[in-house]
Amino acid sequence: MTEKDFAGDVEYGVAAPSPGQTRPAWPRVPKGTAMRKLIVQQWVTVDNIAAEEDGGLSFVSGEPFDDEVTDDPFKNAVMGFIDSVDTMILGANTYNQTKGYWPHAEEQGEYGRKLNNLTKFVASSKLDDAPWGDFSAAGVTRDPVATIRELQERSGKDIWLWGSLTLMRSLLAAGVVDEVRMLVCPASRGTGTRVFEDRQDLKLVEATGFDNGVALLRYQIKK
Repeated sequence: MTEKDFAGDVEYGVAAPSPGQTRPAWPRVPKGTAMRKLIVQQWVTVDNIAAEEDGGLSFVSGEPFDDEVTDDPFKNAVMGFIDSVDTMILGANTYNQTKGYWPHAEEQGEYGRKLNNLTKFVASSKLDDAPWGDFSAAGVTRDPVATIRELQERSGKDIWLWGSLTLMRSLLAAGVVDEVRMLVCPASRGTGTRVFEDRQDLKLVEATGFDNGVALLRYQIKK
């Protein structure tokens, strides 16, 4: 059994560093500078399924990111997104599902290297540490809402919420999500876990289709 994505508020901030470690001194956002956005990105089917009944994502192609391919608009869009963020937050379940693959995914080329070098936080009520292969370990937060709010007040690029549907819904309810990016795959599943279970008002800011059949839909959260 894997731990479900933690969404509760147990205590503030990030788990204490190990002996001999110190937390980075993050500079605050200068006055007049736009705050960092928290951006959700989800792969979904045309009928709004983000995970199949068994938790699978068979509708996602999973095609490796070949460094030699430089003229693919879809891959360029995905690379453009990862270049726009420097921090990732994910739930414990998503962390457990990805920690064994991504730190060693050499076939993912530059995309994989950039993903692995992002600063990461795992929202969990049980984990004390969150190693990420040979890369810097993720921080563990007991209170993801407070951690996001603190990060948004610091200088840096935007923040990416990776998968983690339970955590996503908690952060949406707390009002800290700024944008939702949906990569809509040309498939339906009929049953499974839907992205949204409750009302959510959105404003479409981009709709782009690609030759592989995927459509990128970017929505701003109406607050």
